[in-house]
Amino acid sequence: MEITYVIVIAIIAYIFGAITKIFVDSIPNKYIPIQNVAIGIISALVCYFTKIEPNLLQAIVLCIVATMGAGGIADLINIKNK
Repeated sequence: MEITYVIVIAIIAYIFGAITKIFVDSIPNKYIPIQNVAIGIISALVCYFTKIEPNLLQAIVLCIVATMGAGGIADLINIKNK
């Protein structure tokens, strides 16, 4: 089941990223955590309504933690490359 969360989050993050690149030229870095929380909540709703996770609160917490962790890892990679 855990791999399903990752797939759902990855697809929704990709869609959000594509929409952001198309419609918004540059987003200040201070708004990236807000975008990650939105991705986590939408991913949790998808997981809940597709019956991947029967508990809504657990789905929200799990997906938000996963998206914030992924955002932190991406920041660490960017900092290391600079």
